[in-house]
Amino acid sequence: MSQIPGLEKVLIANRGEIAVRITRTLSRLGIASALVAHAEDAGSLAAQAVDEVHPITGETPVSAYLDGAQTIAVAKRIGADAIHPGYGFLSENADFAESVIAAGIRWIGPSPDSMRRLGDKIESRRFVAGLGVPLTPSASESEDPKTFAARAARVGFPLLIKASAGGGGKGMQIVREASALPQAIELARSAAVRYFKDERIYAERYVESPRHVEVQILADTHGQVFHLGERDCSVQRRFQKLIEETPAPGLAPVLRRAICERAVQIARAADYHNAGTVEFILAPNGEFFFLEMNTRLQVEHPVTELVTGIDLVEQQLRVAAGEKLALQQETIRSKGVAIECRLCAEDADHDFRPAVGELLVFRPAEGPGIRFDGGIAEGQTITTAFDPMLAKLVVHAEDRSSAIRLAIRALEETVILGCTTNASFLARILEHPEFQAGRVETGFIPAHADSLEPASLADAERRLLLAAAALSNRDFLERANAVPEPFASMGGWRN
Repeated sequence: MSQIPGLEKVLIANRGEIAVRITRTLSRLGIASALVAHAEDAGSLAAQAVDEVHPITGETPVSAYLDGAQTIAVAKRIGADAIHPGYGFLSENADFAESVIAAGIRWIGPSPDSMRRLGDKIESRRFVAGLGVPLTPSASESEDPKTFAARAARVGFPLLIKASAGGGGKGMQIVREASALPQAIELARSAAVRYFKDERIYAERYVESPRHVEVQILADTHGQVFHLGERDCSVQRRFQKLIEETPAPGLAPVLRRAICERAVQIARAADYHNAGTVEFILAPNGEFFFLEMNTRLQVEHPVTELVTGIDLVEQQLRVAAGEKLALQQETIRSKGVAIECRLCAEDADHDFRPAVGELLVFRPAEGPGIRFDGGIAEGQTITTAFDPMLAKLVVHAEDRSSAIRLAIRALEETVILGCTTNASFLARILEHPEFQAGRVETGFIPAHADSLEPASLADAERRLLLAAAALSNRDFLERANAVPEPFASMGGWRN
């Protein structure tokens, strides 16, 4: 029986690890779970975890998940009370949210008006500027496409070209001189159309050596707005976050309070409901600027859950059901330090080229303080059809140094054979003296590229180590020595 009145069945409009993550909370609360799935995900861990799976189609797997009308049709047919979009895909599409509500289905997210006001990067900057929140100088293409390049150049270099409807760093371009501006504009626009079906882009002044600090927000429909502390997401590669932690290291209490209060101010002024994240750029001199607001659940939400003990998906469900959140700002406390590492199917030792293959062996690390949010299983074939993130390894310890040591150990103990991942690269970041000292910024990886290179290993030694790893794993040996049909059915007979 559902613990949240009005929510008996929820359709998850997503895939992979976030679909598995949402299912866990639904199951705990006695709510039936349903999933839309492209054929590419028919046998996925997410499909195995839910109560119901409903096929969707498209020219590509991604286009299937971006087909909002198809998803709503499934929800109506199966009698779903609500749709949870996870993150990515349709999660920040205000038109989709509006269509869900118009169909008489609860939308587990903010109102479409709030999404347009804050989820759209251009509109959110206009809105926040009216609140007196600090912003970097910017120019929007939609104001006058013909003069955009000239207006962007007047903002001053270096520039950051971004998609208005975007998120996750998709398609962002840094421009350091006028000659590179036209190409960067075309690349950013192309990415905006590809990932978000919205070609609008804008330019903003790029702050050199910044930190990326964000604040987790929760707000209900009864006027309550809470912050659950901040996260540091500075360690990135090409604007894609790789390691996130909370609390942000080395932040003075006065600065931490100011950033969190600004986030609450923005959410309250926007009449925001549900979970959201207000992101800021923190300059080396201590100034901070509003970056954007993600009007959805964040990939890195587990670190906040671990230090606060609050299930953010559950709170999303309760807000969507119209409940008043049983929280008080003064009693929300963060305990210890949590770090999240994004495990991706990438070959970090060869320019991060995409990795593919069948997962022959998958053994995530286990133990106190270790949480593994994944959507992969042995036997699954990893392709380039989707984002390369396979899973998230998250740790929680009493202090930062202990959390770093635990994360390194967990990465080393996680066994993945059959598909190359960035696990060893993540461990090298965590082992780096500058990271351990808390001296992080968004250019951390390129700034320390040489010292993040793997130790050289002779080819012969590498082959021996790989062979030893394979031969020490029983499941791998059973696969290698398995007798194929029809010979397996012939008993001991030999020709």
